[in-house]
Amino acid sequence: MSTPTVAESLARAVARARGRELPARLRATLELLLVDIGGLCVAARRADYVGSAIAGWEGEGRATAIGHARALDAAGAAFVNGTAAHGEDYDDTFEGGPVHAGAVVVPAVLAIAEREGLSGDAALFGIAVGVDVVCRASLVAPKRIHEAGFHPTAVLGAMGAAAGVAAALGLEEGDFVSAQGIAGSMAGGIIEYLAEGAWTKRMHPGWAAQSGIRAVELARAGFIGPRTVWEGTHGLLHGFAHTTEGAWERLTGDFGERWVAETIAFKPYPCGTMIHPYIDCARRLAKRGAKLDEIDAITCDVGEGTVHRLWEPLAAKRRPPNGYAAKFSQPWCIAYALVHGQVGLEAFADARMADERVAALAAKVRYRVDPQNPYPDEFTGHVELRLADGSTIEERQAHLRGGAREPLTARDVEEKFRANSVYGGWDEARAHGWLAFVRSLAGNPIDLSPFRG
Repeated sequence: MSTPTVAESLARAVARARGRELPARLRATLELLLVDIGGLCVAARRADYVGSAIAGWEGEGRATAIGHARALDAAGAAFVNGTAAHGEDYDDTFEGGPVHAGAVVVPAVLAIAEREGLSGDAALFGIAVGVDVVCRASLVAPKRIHEAGFHPTAVLGAMGAAAGVAAALGLEEGDFVSAQGIAGSMAGGIIEYLAEGAWTKRMHPGWAAQSGIRAVELARAGFIGPRTVWEGTHGLLHGFAHTTEGAWERLTGDFGERWVAETIAFKPYPCGTMIHPYIDCARRLAKRGAKLDEIDAITCDVGEGTVHRLWEPLAAKRRPPNGYAAKFSQPWCIAYALVHGQVGLEAFADARMADERVAALAAKVRYRVDPQNPYPDEFTGHVELRLADGSTIEERQAHLRGGAREPLTARDVEEKFRANSVYGGWDEARAHGWLAFVRSLAGNPIDLSPFRG
């Protein structure tokens, strides 16, 4: 008997897991994920990029783009919701990846579940499978996809979305494997958005979500994809990480027995995840009474793997051209936290780029690479202020707040959801309705129509 491929191993693990009840901790985390994603879709629903995403999608159907009157086909709803959920860079992340699994998998599974009338239990199982595929796959060859110029969420998201949709629908092994093979040819997403704050990163989870749906639908119709899509000579890892040497046991080993989805991190700030501990440090320095006019220089110890996305080119990062570019500028976010004491959605309005107090402080921010920094296994923070009198004060943080070491509570996530709902124009009744929907998933078919308009 031949050794099963990675896709075949996944298919068999999913089939085994189908007969088991989801652990209570996993289920609770998935429900919080649905709360978080719902609020993010609402927060972004009036944004220009979401309007363009809807206007640019032709298909009509019976699936819901959350907060919009127009019903779309399942792929369209997944595309719009995925784009909205990730658009403000406020969605969940996975330490060690880093990837944003929820913004891909939740929209894909909800769209197909609504179209097919699947139960909430089937949807939760599909979300668990999809999130685990994305997160586990990010550990197979850490940092290599980013270094090759691709966005891991976009690449691995297509595979996770296909797995999650297939699991929710209960596809047989052969169709599951073909769906993986097909999704591999639909995956993509370059990180050139970093050059000038363009919108393409925002659509990466949405595109991956709809790709997963398309791949499953083709497989169900008999279309054949390569069984060796993950590890093959010309497979996904070769194409997007420039290697075929991966730690595949991190993806397939104990899949469905140990759920890494339980460990996803919920974000407290709407910007690049690796910046978060630095914002926390800067906020603590501000609370310590650091006076802005006495700061001569700001130095941060950083992990080498973050430099090309968050620090360079340094002059451009110190003066981002728009609010979206600022979300991936470590100097700007640190300076904003020192000036304003907080970093919320309002911090990244384009008009905020004219804040000369922030710009003047950002011009003083510099970095030095710490060869001992544990990124990507841990996201750490360090901000040192050198004052005019020659003295220095600093703050360090050894972990990501919101992550495994210091998770946000259920109350924290619900408060974030309510704030995002207000930001997006939902009244209290509509927000309460979403929370009630999430809490009543068990045994009930997925119907998102009350959340249109």
